[in-house]
Amino acid sequence: MIRVVLPPHLRDLAHVTGEVRVEVPGEVTQRHVLDAVEERYPMLRGTMRDRATGKRRALVRFFACEEDLSNDSPDDPLPDRVVKGEEPFMVVGAMAGG
Repeated sequence: MIRVVLPPHLRDLAHVTGEVRVEVPGEVTQRHVLDAVEERYPMLRGTMRDRATGKRRALVRFFACEEDLSNDSPDDPLPDRVVKGEEPFMVVGAMAGG
């Protein structure tokens, strides 16, 4: 099981508290994790990635094992500690404005 931490506004939208857990068949990548989250919580489709292009939304960042993975390829494997369930994959809403 892959542990996923969502920002508060997405947890509210999905009606969950705390982290969520999803099964990811095959290689554990950003794309596959987000696919699994959106499959389990369809109300989140389009909130983390653009529905048409699949690209990360500008004000959303992805982290794992204290590393910013936001600009990595969505098909790069996630760190082993995430795959083993030791560390979560984190979706973070970025701050903007002035």
